Amino acid sequence: MTSRNSAHVIVGASLAGAKAAEALRNQGYRGPLVLIGTETEMPYERPPLSKGYLAGKDSREKIYVHPREWYQEQEIDLRLGTTVTAIDRAAHELELSDGSRLGYAKLLLATGASPRRLPVPGADLAGVHYLRTVEESDRLRELFGTVRHLVVVGAGWIGLEATAAARTAGVEVTVLEALELPLLRVLGREVAQVFADLHRKHGVDLRFGIGVQSFEGTDGRVTGVRLADGTLVPADAVLVGIGAAPNTALAEAAGLPVDDGVLTDSGLATDDPDIFAAGDVARAQHPQYGKPIRVEHWANALNQPQTAAKAMLGEEVVFDRIPYFYTDQYELGMEYVGYVEPDGYDQVVFRGDPGTLEFIAFWTRDGRVLAGMNVNVWDVTDPIRDLVRTARQVDLSKLADPNVPLGSL
Repeated sequence: MTSRNSAHVIVGASLAGAKAAEALRNQGYRGPLVLIGTETEMPYERPPLSKGYLAGKDSREKIYVHPREWYQEQEIDLRLGTTVTAIDRAAHELELSDGSRLGYAKLLLATGASPRRLPVPGADLAGVHYLRTVEESDRLRELFGTVRHLVVVGAGWIGLEATAAARTAGVEVTVLEALELPLLRVLGREVAQVFADLHRKHGVDLRFGIGVQSFEGTDGRVTGVRLADGTLVPADAVLVGIGAAPNTALAEAAGLPVDDGVLTDSGLATDDPDIFAAGDVARAQHPQYGKPIRVEHWANALNQPQTAAKAMLGEEVVFDRIPYFYTDQYELGMEYVGYVEPDGYDQVVFRGDPGTLEFIAFWTRDGRVLAGMNVNVWDVTDPIRDLVRTARQVDLSKLADPNVPLGSL
């Protein structure tokens, strides 16, 4: 057993955890370093699981954050297939699933998030799938070669990206969404319509304002989805993508403040000076927005660990990067910079025609840019980020004019 208060320990061996370990070594920490993960896979990135890897474009080797030998070279004690069951803050120790205890000097929680489950009858039938792990992505890839009709419950990013991969593989897809449009809470009506039109163009049966009553099956395997109005939608398989919940149970049981994530200051420290949080599980105070926010996207898991590592080593730091995410669906590629809550804007300004799938959309309030999304228009994220960060008022007619350089606004 590692002696008390001797090691820096990271709980969560995915992108955020692996990048935190890398950052600690790069910033000069040479003491004992332990990275603990429940999964048996080496730390990997999750975006390919619903994008390139799911579509069969990316190899398995590409998803890993580092090759296996890197952890040995960096003298990182990588413990896979191990779960931390409790944090003993008074003793500065972790209880592990094998019954042992592990001391820590500084602790980083990078426990991520888990798919929200749909609590309806039939939810445990074979053929009802969720997508978070590489094993789940592997199962879906195999399904695409064998099933004829997939039903996707939820028109969020995971649901739509998996739908695009399935349609590209020739699978018939029906998408069931409780709201009036896909991604409505994230993008608002004006831009959500773009994604509805895109998927309909590719033959997806989109059904909105739909509630799911149950999953129906025969011999223990799903055969259809019963809707709230009694309609039965036949299904050879079902994918549920209704969002994710942060894995906060460990932190909550330890008495750390939790509210839709582990609450941290702008330096990613919790109210315990020796415990930090990063990635999907962290709800961190953000200087730009003056409140804590939680961002479930790749860029956060990639960049927050640099700040967390510095904080663990005693530096005064602030994580103030503007949120960023991206998606690839069929011929649509896009990047989004900013943060807008539902109904938090008063106007969407388009630069270009959304119908051509080559445009930039800006969410604005009182003439200030809150967020921007470039669709099949590249090398513009930096000026968009600058508009968001400075929050200066701009001429909206010039914002909409492709002939006016964004950097001049």
